[in-house]
Amino acid sequence: MTDIKTLNDNFRKTFTGGQVLLTAGIDSMDAEDVANILQLVQDFNDFTPDNDPYGEHDFGSFVYNGNKIFWKIDYYDRFNTCYASENPANPSITKRVLTIMLADEW
Repeated sequence: MTDIKTLNDNFRKTFTGGQVLLTAGIDSMDAEDVANILQLVQDFNDFTPDNDPYGEHDFGSFVYNGNKIFWKIDYYDRFNTCYASENPANPSITKRVLTIMLADEW
């Protein structure tokens, strides 16, 4: 089985293997800004013990054009997304959802 960090990095860098959601604040930006933010999420590598205490690479933040941007990966049961995954390291039972938002939408 692959570790959670590797699964999260692969998903975040490629946007394959899960679902990507944009909040209303991000979605209301112009297409160029959204594309730039998506690229910054994919390129993010500023993980520290403060923002990644479990070493899973499931959260990040950065500033874009004066806006604080958050992104977060959550793990859901692949067959019933009302529930959390029992084992996020197992992609056959886990659906990853990456949400990209303005910090004030948190």
